[in-house]
Amino acid sequence: MKLFATARKTLTVYASAFTLGITAALSAAPAAAQDTFTWKVQSHWPGSSSSYTDSLGRIKRVLEERTDGRLKLQLYEAGALFKATDTFNAVSRGILEMGTISPAYAQDKVSLAGIASGLPFAFRNVWEAAYFHQNLGFEQMLRDEAAEHGVYWATDKVYPTEMVVKEPIESVEDFNSLKIRSSGALQTFLTEAGAAASYIPGSELYSALDSGIVDGAHWGAAQGAYSMGLYEVAKHHVQPALNIAGTDVIIVSQKALDKLPEDMQKIVKDALNEQFWIRTNEYQYKERITLAKAIEEQGVQLNVLPDEVQDKLVATAQAMWDEEGKRSENAKKALDMLKGYLADLGYL
Repeated sequence: MKLFATARKTLTVYASAFTLGITAALSAAPAAAQDTFTWKVQSHWPGSSSSYTDSLGRIKRVLEERTDGRLKLQLYEAGALFKATDTFNAVSRGILEMGTISPAYAQDKVSLAGIASGLPFAFRNVWEAAYFHQNLGFEQMLRDEAAEHGVYWATDKVYPTEMVVKEPIESVEDFNSLKIRSSGALQTFLTEAGAAASYIPGSELYSALDSGIVDGAHWGAAQGAYSMGLYEVAKHHVQPALNIAGTDVIIVSQKALDKLPEDMQKIVKDALNEQFWIRTNEYQYKERITLAKAIEEQGVQLNVLPDEVQDKLVATAQAMWDEEGKRSENAKKALDMLKGYLADLGYL
């Protein structure tokens, strides 16, 4: 009897311990499920830029909704925490969890950045650039290079870059006399084509145009110019586009991404992939209606470049392409893929 009593007592102890363990696990589970994360997000867009609301505001809303508030984004306008050109490094080091940049700001780290920010006069339609990124594998090539620096790369959208100028360009001489705000590969391109191009942060762009520091600029296309007030001081919208490219990128710290539960990591990546298509299409729609509005309400005039100017720009552009291909074996591979694609389209 004593043996049975001892055994029964032991079983009771084990059962109680097991019950306590299950109870503790169950009580801990809801707490773990409610863990929240707040990411600091440094934008390269001023708050007045259309993409600050349409792109960054959208991804904030989508991520917070789909994670039931477990992931919150704290947004900062351009220059609030870091210079735009320092954002990639801040995300790479995990100082910032997320940021937005132009690929041009990461050219010293990502050899494909020059091609990503847009080889001039390559694509003629937005769908061609989208297909190159997503269907031919260029986006994955960018993502692989950025991953070497602890960064998850996601192109926000592809769209045209078009200049605004204070006086119309009617000849090669007019073009050569221009002082233009630019960045990245386009800055090099415009300078080699004969203009004087220099980088100016977006927050200083309006005053630079207004004061005559520059005669023209590109900040996206019609939406960028309209939202930044550039049409107030530069009444001529220039076409054709200088390039069509993935000129805006959302970058995420891999360290921050790895800290999220697996379900949230998937939500972030899926939302960023979806963002590319939604914003690319939305941007094109808004481009059309914004330019029409600027023409009607602000007296903006369309300045189609004369053939002699276009011919000069095309010749300069194609000479530049090979220089980008010299940055790395990866860049050469991407450039060869691009040239083959353009040949298939009948452009080369």
